[in-house]
Amino acid sequence: MKIVRRIGAAPRERGSQTGQTCPDIFELEDGDFAVIGREATAELDGELPHDAARADYERIVVITRETLLRAKADIPDA
Repeated sequence: MKIVRRIGAAPRERGSQTGQTCPDIFELEDGDFAVIGREATAELDGELPHDAARADYERIVVITRETLLRAKADIPDA
């Protein structure tokens, strides 16, 4: 598994002082996406809608609204 490119603006472009430890989105070589975010599984697991489920090996992560909005233009339509 390899990261092909960042989706959206780099952390420093979004105002991170260090530019190193902020939410981020990456496209992988197989077309999937990897997300760096704040781990919030314990907080949000019970809030999932009735038609959503999480496997034991999956985690719920939170990214900032700005991270996703700045990535929107880079997300392919198909």
